[in-house]
Amino acid sequence: MIYYVDAAFSQGGNGSKEAPFATINEAASKAMPGDEVIVAPGIYREHVIPRNKGEENARITYRSQEPLAAVITGAEELTGWEKLEGDVWTSSVDNKIFGDYNPYTTFVCGDWYFAPTVRHTGAVFLNDKMMYETVTLEECKEGKVAPDSWDPEGSTYKWFSEQKDGKTIFYANFKGTDPNSAKVEILVRRNCFMPVENGIDYITVSGFDINKAATTWAPPAAYQDGMVGPHWSKGWIIEDCEIWGSKCCGISLGKYKDPENDMYFYTKHVKSPTQMERDAVCRGQYHGWLKENIGHHIVRRCHVHHCEQTGIVGRMGAVFSTIEDCHIHNVCNSQQLGGAETAGIKIHAAIDVTIRRNHIHNCIMGVWCDWQAQGTRISSNILHDNHRPDGVEPAQGAMFSNDVFIEVSHGPTLIDNNVMLSKVAAVIPSEGISFVHNLMLGSITYLNSGVDSMVNGTREPRYTPYHIRHRTEVAGFMTILHGDDRIYNNIMIQHYPITDKARTAKDCDYEVAGTAHFDIFPSYDEWISHFMMDREPDMGRLAQFHFGHLPVWLGGNAYFNGAGVCKHEKGQFENSTDEVYARYSFEDGKFTLETNVYDVLKDYTCDMIDSDTLGCAFEPEQRFENPDGTAIVFDTDVCGKKREGKVIPGPFSEAITAGKIVL
Repeated sequence: MIYYVDAAFSQGGNGSKEAPFATINEAASKAMPGDEVIVAPGIYREHVIPRNKGEENARITYRSQEPLAAVITGAEELTGWEKLEGDVWTSSVDNKIFGDYNPYTTFVCGDWYFAPTVRHTGAVFLNDKMMYETVTLEECKEGKVAPDSWDPEGSTYKWFSEQKDGKTIFYANFKGTDPNSAKVEILVRRNCFMPVENGIDYITVSGFDINKAATTWAPPAAYQDGMVGPHWSKGWIIEDCEIWGSKCCGISLGKYKDPENDMYFYTKHVKSPTQMERDAVCRGQYHGWLKENIGHHIVRRCHVHHCEQTGIVGRMGAVFSTIEDCHIHNVCNSQQLGGAETAGIKIHAAIDVTIRRNHIHNCIMGVWCDWQAQGTRISSNILHDNHRPDGVEPAQGAMFSNDVFIEVSHGPTLIDNNVMLSKVAAVIPSEGISFVHNLMLGSITYLNSGVDSMVNGTREPRYTPYHIRHRTEVAGFMTILHGDDRIYNNIMIQHYPITDKARTAKDCDYEVAGTAHFDIFPSYDEWISHFMMDREPDMGRLAQFHFGHLPVWLGGNAYFNGAGVCKHEKGQFENSTDEVYARYSFEDGKFTLETNVYDVLKDYTCDMIDSDTLGCAFEPEQRFENPDGTAIVFDTDVCGKKREGKVIPGPFSEAITAGKIVL
């Protein structure tokens, strides 16, 4: 059955082509497995709530008739502006427009939120650009640049609201623009396309422009909001959509609401937030978090941008999913929100999740896989400018910035064939990580920190789970020993300068590229020798090694411009005499990389890497392999070209001719 929707038609249609429904929700109430909902061009100001689930071989598909011409928005136009003084205007709405959720009395707050709780989930948009909220009317009138904003000029456009006599009163500094001659909207609805119930499986959302929703903060142990998402279901496809303008998250692949563990720390305070996260994992098992029930989603060819917490978020609900061929940028740039859940992609428990061929840039962080990045593969992505612009101050509650962050995970986590060009390539307070065939201009940091805390003079380890191989069931909990990493066939360039301050401070770890920081870990032979003995093993004596660093393996890497080399590596390529450059640009939708690295590398080659080379991550005893358990051979480069025989380091299967490549 095909149902048709057209906002240009009046109410009372029957969903036929001749008499279409006027709203998508009318079709959503009727669509059954195998049905398709075709949505004509137009603006649909509604929260679409799929009522029925599809089946694996009979999906329910919602499709924009023309790509991006059907707009689903959580915003409403606000007119009738009156000038207050100078560039500041005022208007109001009756609070009945919000129903039981008023974004202008609801604050962005919750677990792992570190910024001051002064921002509402609502916002004002001028010509499709989110304005900056102020705490006072006076601040709105002043319209000053926010020193921590990544868009200083844009930060001068301010808004403020107050409640009076059942109305929300808005004040906005439009900087000389007449709002009655412009497009001014306010966020009204919390979501744009999302079920209210769990288990609405096998839905396809294709080709929509989904924008502007008053989403709430989405921490990992709480219900995770988004403009669009499956709400704890299985088998969704979100494809060819433009998703932008969320107050918090764009796409949510995340967690259901568990009333006994929802914003637990924020509301009760009495249990440590880390213990609360462990509780969430174990309670998830009780609530049906199994491979047969949850995840297996595909997000592909989506343009996700200008969201203020994350572009794509997911705790536990993203397992066995694929995020591919997406363009994700300008996430958490206003810096009005701050906390430990901000990135272009932020996934907790990314079990067997593949993140590939995405272009991720100008985000506070590129990809952040937190806890349980077991079987996660981050492959063939282009990542750049995932750091604060020069001269911009860090915001209160803001996280550090990097291309990839793998936090307190036991692996196996695979990072391969990526172009990683930000100041910090990877942050890895984890173990069981493999870097294979990447180009990295920045450093790898947090090799032996960022896990445990000193509380009351006592070390408090952060134990995190690992799982039955390619399943969600918990196999055990362990703190991070650090190490257990493999680093093969990468190109590492000291592209960014090392400051004089950093040369004599711990901060140098954030600025020095290469693998020299891995000197703190033993080689495999050094590590295993402690456990090889002729006599009966002494458990007490071995405890120091059971809780010591794990070994690292390296080979085939190429180092330039003084990038550091780990003492355990042999046969690497190293050149510190020639000045190697890597310049890039992104214009008209094309990413261009220019480099002379291959002129200096000349005929250096290294061995082909596969799953047998990488072996098993220590704690879960799981190979670096495909989700179906088959071996990986790294014979395909970032462009999809094949490698054969002896190979060269980096993400390209052959040298870049004429020093330039367009990706």
